[in-house]
Amino acid sequence: MSFKLLYPEFKTKALTFSYDDGQIFDRRLVEIFNRYGLKATFHLNSGTLDTEGFLRKDELSELFEGHEIACHGVMHEFPTHLSPERLVQEFYQDRLTLETCTGRIIRGCSYAYGEYNDRVVRTLKTLGFAYSRTVESTGRHNVPRDFLRWTPSCHHNDAFGELADSFLNKPDHGKIPLFYVWGHSFEFDREGTWDAMEKFCERMHGQPDVWYTTNIDYVDYMNATCGLLFSADGTRVRNLSSIPVYAEIDGERKIL
Repeated sequence: MSFKLLYPEFKTKALTFSYDDGQIFDRRLVEIFNRYGLKATFHLNSGTLDTEGFLRKDELSELFEGHEIACHGVMHEFPTHLSPERLVQEFYQDRLTLETCTGRIIRGCSYAYGEYNDRVVRTLKTLGFAYSRTVESTGRHNVPRDFLRWTPSCHHNDAFGELADSFLNKPDHGKIPLFYVWGHSFEFDREGTWDAMEKFCERMHGQPDVWYTTNIDYVDYMNATCGLLFSADGTRVRNLSSIPVYAEIDGERKIL
């Protein structure tokens, strides 16, 4: 049996965005994403919400409808500098506050300042986080090896040129690529790059072979694919998860 894994709706590529800190510039960025049908994850510091320059708690659910809300620590502390007790508090309280004010279950995270180590990773796993993003850009479109040490493709400043070209023009025989772009929305305002970002989103918009996804939806889908059961002779496959998995089996498209 030949087996080729695909993304939902038989897409062959995936695109996701990740933005940190929860500043007021997220409002304009969400508007751009919504205009072009793109999906993103927004990592928030609950301790800075309702303060000058940051989002309000009472706007989060409506603002981020269709997008993911995730954690970034209560007060944007260096995770590796915190004692075990404060490390737990920094992320548990962030998750608890965001869940309380949105009614969602929060399972995603990104590391403040990109700082993490094995102790931090173990703590987040214990607290129920399914993934956490680093800032160690790969410059590629690879599927991550470890979701709790998730290395993105690039910062948005590096997304507008060759990486966009290679993603859109990747040959059909290539493995399922993921284009993961991260940054901070205030950078567009500070650097005057709103127009560049909007042109990039317009270019990514409406690609028939691209799955537009949040970080957590990507994680859940890939975990479902890893849970597929194959018979010893490789002629049968079963999906025990509640998430449909899309594949091409012996040249025929199948939903498992």
